Amino acid sequence: MEDPERGQRPQGNGAPAAGRRDGKKSRRRKGKRGGQSRNANQSAQHVLSGDAGEAARPIEADNVARKRKRRRRGAGAPGEAVQQHQASNENALSATHAVRGDGESVPSRRNRRKHRGKRGLQGRPLVHEKPTGRPAQPQQPAPAGRAGAAELRTGQNDNRGARPSEGGQRSHEYPWPDELYAALDLGTNNCRLLIAQPTRPGQFRVVDAFSRIVRLGEGLAASGRLSDDAMDRAVDALRVCASKLKSREIRRMRLIATEACRQASNGAVFLERVIAETGLELEIIDRETEARLAVSGCSSLVGRETRSVVLFDIGGGSSEIAVIRIGDNRFNRLANHITHWTSLPVGVVTLSERHGGRDVTPDVFEGMVVEVAGMLDNFDCPAIDIGHADDFHLIGTSGTVTTLAGVHLDLPRYDRRKVDGIWLSDDEVSAMQAKLLSWDFASRAANPCIGPDRADLVLAGCAILEAIRRRWPSPRMRVADRGLREGLLTDMMADDGVWRRHRNRRGQRGK
Repeated sequence: MEDPERGQRPQGNGAPAAGRRDGKKSRRRKGKRGGQSRNANQSAQHVLSGDAGEAARPIEADNVARKRKRRRRGAGAPGEAVQQHQASNENALSATHAVRGDGESVPSRRNRRKHRGKRGLQGRPLVHEKPTGRPAQPQQPAPAGRAGAAELRTGQNDNRGARPSEGGQRSHEYPWPDELYAALDLGTNNCRLLIAQPTRPGQFRVVDAFSRIVRLGEGLAASGRLSDDAMDRAVDALRVCASKLKSREIRRMRLIATEACRQASNGAVFLERVIAETGLELEIIDRETEARLAVSGCSSLVGRETRSVVLFDIGGGSSEIAVIRIGDNRFNRLANHITHWTSLPVGVVTLSERHGGRDVTPDVFEGMVVEVAGMLDNFDCPAIDIGHADDFHLIGTSGTVTTLAGVHLDLPRYDRRKVDGIWLSDDEVSAMQAKLLSWDFASRAANPCIGPDRADLVLAGCAILEAIRRRWPSPRMRVADRGLREGLLTDMMADDGVWRRHRNRRGQRGK
């Protein structure tokens, strides 16, 4: 039978006729190597061989002979046999492979056309699956240390889910990609919130932050109570913090209140109002805990060569000072090296209210320094032995020292990245204090690193700093734009062992 386009039509058994005018094989069965199409061509020659004097065999007998040959080839007959099989479930491969006569398994032509350009390792076709809520099972055993998809766990204050990365795939950089921690510090002057995610050992990435000057301790030194206006400002700020916390799934949080709520006679009543209006339950921490948290927040700023440190946190209503001595064996937590500590019942708010913060003359400034120095005289602490210049230095963590650093750098606007961790020499600190003391209130308020909210407080902070420098003279001071919030986050993450898990993961990844 003739086909207008392809010459001979296939016979009733599906095999193409052998008598094509161009002598080429039919393309109808392309993709079967040495299989049915070749046998069918030979069979067609036998069928059409009557003109050569040989008796033509019936088509039914030819079909039986072909089936018998295919069974022999499937049993391992020599030649270029074809064997179709499904890949094992363990490797999750659905490609069809061919087995050559030498025993080597190779993908068939049809399989190569289907997965062209989509090959994985060792020529295996990639299997693409739609992402689901549950982690996909690995297609094959992963190399040691490679992370699988994290399991999504939800619950109150517990979030261990995996965050999708920018490319749409789940991030495996850390074994805890979405464990968020929150820390809130309600102080005498500020209300601060940090929401962070642990990253490398001892570090974390800030996801969200909030800070507002509320002056909760305004008038506290005179009346002994929190004023209604001050409590209203604090509650408004805490409402913002509550909305930020509710919008995220937080694994663990800690919300603290410090000196203003410790001293106020109506501090407990205020915290009950906070619970009723914002849903946040704050805890009042003692002064020792506050000093330890300040040290924990600044632990990464203490170098390995340092042997002794005096760390101070000048707050709004109190100032914490910790003496740290580091021996040959350094603990993971710097707070474990605290040998002496004290909390002075004076801060920038209380000191400026007693002496005045707007118009500060050199005599007024010296009076503030003498008052704080008298408090430090009651602090029983042995002298610090200094062998080399690098053995000892000061660390200041407060708005006072960060303001001095910003003025020293002459920043057009305050930039934490340029301030945190900067070193200031003793002469530079003295020069900045003299510069601020020479400015009037309007000049201090116009400076972008001070602003009108802190213009009446910065010199009171400088007076506390000057008293500390006179008690512990040091050739240099390191500025830390961090404090209790960072200490809270560091302690919570260390208690949960997230950095220990990360270190184990990195060790596996390197094997």
